[in-house]
Amino acid sequence: MSTPIVIAVTEDSPADHAGVLTGDLIFQINNETPRDVIQYQLLVDEPEVVMDIERKGERHVFTITKTTGAPLGIEVDSPLFDQVRTCDNHCEFCFIYQLPRGMRRSLSIKDDDYRLSFLYGNFTSLTRFTEADFERVITEGLSPLYVSIHAINQNKRVEMLRNRRGGTSLRWLRLLLDHGIEVHGQIVVCPGINDGLWLEDTIAGIADQFPEIKSLAVVPLGVSAHTSEPRMRPHTIKEAEQVIDIVEEWQELFFEISDSRVVYAADEYYLLVSRPFPEAQTYGSFPMYEDGIGMARAFEHDFLGGENQVSHHRPGFFSSVDGAPAQGYRAPRTGEVPVKLIEKKNQPITVLTGSFGASVIKPLLKKIEREDVEVLPVENNFFGGNIGVTGLLVGEDLKRVLEEQPKGRRYLLPDVCLSGGRFLDDLTPADLPRSIEIIPTDGHSLRQAIEVGI
Repeated sequence: MSTPIVIAVTEDSPADHAGVLTGDLIFQINNETPRDVIQYQLLVDEPEVVMDIERKGERHVFTITKTTGAPLGIEVDSPLFDQVRTCDNHCEFCFIYQLPRGMRRSLSIKDDDYRLSFLYGNFTSLTRFTEADFERVITEGLSPLYVSIHAINQNKRVEMLRNRRGGTSLRWLRLLLDHGIEVHGQIVVCPGINDGLWLEDTIAGIADQFPEIKSLAVVPLGVSAHTSEPRMRPHTIKEAEQVIDIVEEWQELFFEISDSRVVYAADEYYLLVSRPFPEAQTYGSFPMYEDGIGMARAFEHDFLGGENQVSHHRPGFFSSVDGAPAQGYRAPRTGEVPVKLIEKKNQPITVLTGSFGASVIKPLLKKIEREDVEVLPVENNFFGGNIGVTGLLVGEDLKRVLEEQPKGRRYLLPDVCLSGGRFLDDLTPADLPRSIEIIPTDGHSLRQAIEVGI
């Protein structure tokens, strides 16, 4: 059990007025030791909060009075104060196993923790889910949750997860839905393993056994050059076309029954086969945006000036959990000092992006007739394989490409490449041979950035 550390105190908040400081260690709240930030929030929701704090080796007790439900004004260093529940599956397709050697240890931690699913939209397989976990989810209303499904057939799911509990753990999904928990599912399609008739079987099984599921993302297998699994390979174009056909057929069936399409194919499939993306309204409220579902249409909508900007985050409870640190897609992307846009009149612009992003952005620039803006797709040599998403670009590849680019241009890079100001290979924007401008990863921000200096 670790002790949560205060990493920020909001100015003029109840905690600030009581004298809580950054660096304080929180041992107990109202005589209870919280095990995670979810329990922490329940404890600090009271009008009187008594905190047992250690500061510079000395223990202090702070009594904080506030309005019931008002934020305490403290951010802690971790969402979990006990150990993160790690994944005991051994999936062939797991990207953690495909990382190059020598990367920082934090990138190799596989979690299968329902609490991180609730807080940040991480996917859980439910193979480590217990009766106690189920009771807590129901009692505290920890909804929505995000579940990795991959296959409904028990033997196939055991094969894919390489875990004997893979075949029976979906019973928890049935119980969660029975008790009103909102669930979003995911199928990672591995060619020759769970595609074709197996994919049909899985979607049909979900429609039959789990019709209440809120959404289902069908995403392609990502294969880096560092995989050691002989069965893992990218889709062929024919296989990708088949996935889209299956998904779109089931969308119509779901829509007839529930007025929701429920199942969605990732944008990568449409790019791979050069098919137009479905219209924006097809995606409803974009429930699986961060899983690569509807990103292209949302980007286009925002870039071309749609009336309302599309929400870019999963509908989890992160924003309402007082004290939860930003993680994953919600972590600070650029570090403490964001890179500001450089306003220079009539200076040509280069947008740095992955190969998939380039396919989306180039047609949009033609629509606004900006011939002075070029899109430079950066090949991902670091991961290799079929990895073309912008979020996995690293400093090493950007450095290689930028060394060959001329000076006197503005270079724009989406912030999804960064976490806390660093690329996945630990380089920073300062390590690159050209000055770059970091912009938020959405169409509205790109449009604003390229119009600076007009």
